Amino acid sequence: MKSRHALALIWLLVALLLLGHNAWLWLGKRVTPDTDILALLPVQERDPVLQQSFAHMVDSAQQRLVVLVGSREWSKARAAADAYAAVLAAHPTLIEMSAAASDDTQRAWLSLFMQHRLVLMTPQDEAALRTESRQYWMDAALGKLYAPFAGPKIGAWRDDPFGLFGTWLQSRAQETPVRPRDGRLYVADGEHQYVLLPMTLRTPAFAIATQEKVLPLLAQARAAALKAAPDADILTSGVVLHAGAAGAQASRELSTIGIGSFIGIVLLTWFAFHSIRPIALVLLSVAIGCVAASSLCWLIFGRVHLLTLVFGASLIGVAQDYGIYFLCNRLAADKTTNSSQLLRVLLPGLLLTLIAAIIGYAGLAMTPFPGLRQMAMFSTLGLIFAWLTVVCWFPLLIGPHTLKDTAFARRYGASLSRWPVFGRNRRSAVLATLFALLAAFGWSRLGVNDDIRLLQNTPTALMQEQIKLGKLLDAPTPVQFYLVRGDTAETVLQREEKLKQRLDGLIANKAISGYQAISNWVPSAATQAERQRLVYEKLLADGATLSAVAEKIGESPAWVQETRQHLAAAEALTPAVFMQSPVSEPWRHLWLGKVDGVFAGIVALRGLNRAAVTDLSHAAEGLDGVQWVDKVGEISSVLGRYRQYMGKVLLFAYLAVFGLLYVRYGRAGWRVLAPTALASIATLALLGIFGQPLQLFHVLALMLLLGIGVDYGVFLHEGAGSSRRHGAAWLAVGLSAVNTLLAFGLLGLSRTPALQAFGMTMLIGATLVWLTVPCFLRQSPLPEKRAMLEEACDQG
Repeated sequence: MKSRHALALIWLLVALLLLGHNAWLWLGKRVTPDTDILALLPVQERDPVLQQSFAHMVDSAQQRLVVLVGSREWSKARAAADAYAAVLAAHPTLIEMSAAASDDTQRAWLSLFMQHRLVLMTPQDEAALRTESRQYWMDAALGKLYAPFAGPKIGAWRDDPFGLFGTWLQSRAQETPVRPRDGRLYVADGEHQYVLLPMTLRTPAFAIATQEKVLPLLAQARAAALKAAPDADILTSGVVLHAGAAGAQASRELSTIGIGSFIGIVLLTWFAFHSIRPIALVLLSVAIGCVAASSLCWLIFGRVHLLTLVFGASLIGVAQDYGIYFLCNRLAADKTTNSSQLLRVLLPGLLLTLIAAIIGYAGLAMTPFPGLRQMAMFSTLGLIFAWLTVVCWFPLLIGPHTLKDTAFARRYGASLSRWPVFGRNRRSAVLATLFALLAAFGWSRLGVNDDIRLLQNTPTALMQEQIKLGKLLDAPTPVQFYLVRGDTAETVLQREEKLKQRLDGLIANKAISGYQAISNWVPSAATQAERQRLVYEKLLADGATLSAVAEKIGESPAWVQETRQHLAAAEALTPAVFMQSPVSEPWRHLWLGKVDGVFAGIVALRGLNRAAVTDLSHAAEGLDGVQWVDKVGEISSVLGRYRQYMGKVLLFAYLAVFGLLYVRYGRAGWRVLAPTALASIATLALLGIFGQPLQLFHVLALMLLLGIGVDYGVFLHEGAGSSRRHGAAWLAVGLSAVNTLLAFGLLGLSRTPALQAFGMTMLIGATLVWLTVPCFLRQSPLPEKRAMLEEACDQG
């Protein structure tokens, strides 16, 4: 007894330490739940450059906030945009507004390129330099001098007489439909004229504190814009909007699942025991499990994802099993039986159920998804600490006369005697045949779909705004692009140029509408040198086209000489120089620089046609250092591979659990495992019948179902060793099952598709296990001596 009290005291100190740590974390606001959905996705550990490229694209996008404020009339659009911007400008510590498109800004933008204007030209003009005659270029220069509408003119005609630089700039401008107008950025569709307001968040978009401040501010700005122009059309896009919507949804679900499970435990425990103490003790064990899981997960991972807490809320429906099992057996035991003696009898079964549940949750930890590993750790730790609370405290807090038998407990326990039992008879054979036919029909209709896009659940209004805004801006996708690598920056530029030659054909086939790359702005040194040679030979050499033009219009020969000197003196434009210039800001995400010993750049695609993804992947074939990156396809492929992998793990888990059961029950151990196995088969069949494609999260749920379902079989078969404990074991199974169904049923109502698939699978499977586990109960599988010992213990 002294050792029992010492153990309880030690566990009290552990509980107080955990409670204090949680108070320090949460009340001190030292940790806030993470809402970054990307943190749940697998990391490409084998290819750091590829992982860095994806992070580079995503990081550049997640802090951006893009707003289009439009109207049918330009003046109203400007007024509404000015009102919108005025609200945000008052909060510079939260949002940084991009500079207006002033004349000074545009001149500064051009200054870098003017130094290299003689070698900056389109591939079409470069080809014309090789093939067209001197007269062609002379006519082009004179036409641009005298004709009022002879193409784009950037600066003085003397600086770009043949229009090569102007045409190149016009080509660069085609990478975006946005244009400067009245000191603002302008874009339009068939109905509205929009002012573009690009801005950058100064705090992390996935931080809950950022969302709580920025989202109300955007709502206030929208109201101001509508007040200035009631018919204004306002489109907003940004990661912070999606993170805020996901965070709000997860918070609602966390409350719903947690409160629902709590109410379920309270009501069911009251019906069974008509006492406050059992309710308090069950909730105490669950609370310590959740507190411990929260603290230790933070210590292990350094952060806790909000979806982990949502999933962890369903832990309430599982962690209460151990307390309920002890309470039900205490209710059925003889009043002279000491609770510590009762625990010794129950301990093998309790330990067996804990190990089986841990095996189930271990399946989640074996995936490459950090979020699932965190959920598995949270749940496993919660179960262990809830189990230890029952073992350390319950025997001291629950005495022989603490609990009173109730009519509900008696009636439910007595119902076990009326439950059908499977045996070697015609009825069982007919049921087995019907089940086999139903399972075969369902499995024959069961398909698979691992597309990650099926797991998206962005609010419709938000998604529609993003789609419309993306079409207006012709923005590239951050999850499908080409990664180009090389030993030097020059090699990367040359390989990008070869890739773009292939992409030009795909633009003609409407697979994409365009592409963005650093080599669009910074040609390779080899290309610049070749263009310098062409320009000199075709246009600037003695007696070449420029001399003829100067003679024709009476221009001084010094102009020709100055142009030659500018060409000779200009150094090659390099990515390093370009990236240091303010003009590179919109394109910096396309250049990774040196990563893991190699240089890398990104070629992003605009207007990507999903049907042409295969053609786009083929475009990289045969090009050294060029890789097609399809993060959507990659993650979908990972989901598919791990769905198959976890299916095999599930089979091995069944073998491992059967080995544990065999040690305890001998050959009769199959009766404990059979209800869970049949429930899993039936659940998959029902998915096929109702046309639900199989996903990884269904398989993971079946892994967890194994751990929970075996609990019910163990409870019932352990109780079979004593006639009085038989009904108590069935009561424990019923209470545990209903609470599990409540927890995972509420999880099945989640609007997060992954959690919904998980919850619905558990809801169906757990129901079937509950209803079928008595059907496999024949006689006590416990050895005779052990049954006699436990019967004697019950009698004191």
